[in-house]
Amino acid sequence: MEFDFFLAIAIFALVYALLIWDKINRAVVALLGASALIVLGVINQEAAIEGVDFNTIGLLIGMMIIVFISQKTGMFQYIAIKGAKISKGDPWRILVSLSIVTAVLSALLDNVTTVLLTVPITLLITEELEVSPYPFLVSQILMSNIGGTATLIGDPPNIMIGSATGLTFMDFVFGVGPVVPLVAVGTLIPLKLMYGKSFRVSDERKKRIMEFRESEALTDRPLMIKCLAVLGLVIGGFMLQRQLHLEPATIALFGAAILLFISKEDLHGVMEKVEWTSIFFFVGLFIVVHGLIEVGFIRLMADMMLEATGGRLITTGFVILWGSAIASSIVDNIPFVATMIPLIKGMAPSFGGDAAVLPLWWSLSLGACLGGNGTIIGASANVVVAGIAHRNGHEIKFFKFMLIAYPLMLFSIAIATVYMYIRYLG
Repeated sequence: MEFDFFLAIAIFALVYALLIWDKINRAVVALLGASALIVLGVINQEAAIEGVDFNTIGLLIGMMIIVFISQKTGMFQYIAIKGAKISKGDPWRILVSLSIVTAVLSALLDNVTTVLLTVPITLLITEELEVSPYPFLVSQILMSNIGGTATLIGDPPNIMIGSATGLTFMDFVFGVGPVVPLVAVGTLIPLKLMYGKSFRVSDERKKRIMEFRESEALTDRPLMIKCLAVLGLVIGGFMLQRQLHLEPATIALFGAAILLFISKEDLHGVMEKVEWTSIFFFVGLFIVVHGLIEVGFIRLMADMMLEATGGRLITTGFVILWGSAIASSIVDNIPFVATMIPLIKGMAPSFGGDAAVLPLWWSLSLGACLGGNGTIIGASANVVVAGIAHRNGHEIKFFKFMLIAYPLMLFSIAIATVYMYIRYLG
């Protein structure tokens, strides 16, 4: 048993190191780690399957299908162009409007999908204005993670936390949502001080933006109506999740099935667009972390954290908040959260049960989601934006981004600290 204990830790550490190294596909790394646990006898196949959170998997697949079909209509591009035109071609106002669009869409869809939709439009607009796209791209990275913090479906860490705890869409909206606008404003003000004066464009360039025809972005209006109806149904289902006694995965997959039926989209074409790499990464990661649970490592870590914080909820909450933020800025927040979930569950009995540790879940959510803003590798959305920018001839360098983003991330965690103290931990 002692051998299994150290073997599970060694496999987890190797998986984590390879994920940080980022030279091998992360799904391959996670699946190799999961398979090694089973082949070497640390856990059996039944235990491995038990460790997979199929609610998270189902929710991700359902939303991927809905968003892919919806984006074919051009309605998200319509929203981005409309926001730019409302800003009258003024660069700073456009930056703010695109930031708001990014934050809202990140809360209602997910942040990776959102930046895939908004960044190409942003590059087009900045090219017409003949201004540097860098401030716009930085703001959209930051706002995608900030907006995604507000809801259950906005960021993968929240999906994982909600699935593990039974917290609903509206629980997240009321639990962490109120601080998100404060963090967003607190992030935009320094960006204004840094970049506001550098935006000088002629009236002629502003006129180019006003000549954009947002209606041309809408490529399939009948399909758009169907997609909006299904999106409304799904989000309504999330809001009434507790009353309906349904899991988020059921709601998302039901919505996806309805949309596939009424849209008559080619099923094989849609399924090819599902991010199966991400899905199998989650499957492997869940199994690797479950291996640590099975050998008792997570229980040991929970006891050590309780001892280190003196068993005080306020201290534990702030340690999780700041620790999650710093860790999530260094490595992808998904594997970190996967490790923290059983850790917090293990501490629940010492604090008086599941209800007593609710503030710890909010600390983990805020720390992991906002902490992803610290570096360009801190969250998946950051990496996606950097990749799109690179393909279009605009480099987002690691340290240049970090010099701007890390202080803003720390500032956002400071705001979250005050919020957590006033509302939950004071």
